[in-house]
Amino acid sequence: TFPMKLWLLVNSPCVHSVRWDARGEGVFIDQGLFEQELLGVGPSATGEEELFKTKNFGSIVRQLNLYGFHKLTVSPASSTVGSRPRPATAGGDTSYRDGPLHHFWNPHFRYGRPDLLVKIKRLTKANKEKLDAGLEVTSRLPDDLQ
Repeated sequence: TFPMKLWLLVNSPCVHSVRWDARGEGVFIDQGLFEQELLGVGPSATGEEELFKTKNFGSIVRQLNLYGFHKLTVSPASSTVGSRPRPATAGGDTSYRDGPLHHFWNPHFRYGRPDLLVKIKRLTKANKEKLDAGLEVTSRLPDDLQ
């Protein structure tokens, strides 16, 4: 699922375009770097666009919205102070150079809490009706996270 892919990316030491915010309660996505690194766009693309089957960053934002992620405004302080709970890359470089930085938040997407991923549901018409009625909507975790 999309939230599972995002979880694996934000926790991967090899991915630099997606990282936790300072509190581990949201993710920063560096759009330019994300497009190069994960969508296979641009000169230094690694060609891993199969991960999302799209080269369009807007499609990724739509997926985030579909799964209940909310976009937060990025303040310079929030994006530079301890940009992620995990250690910074060698040399301590925690700055973003490639342009638009997006900050997304979901109450069930937390650093160190893969158990909460089951609560992140795609906002289908049926799920939205359940949520509006105050009912819980859950999905099953993949077997390797049980």
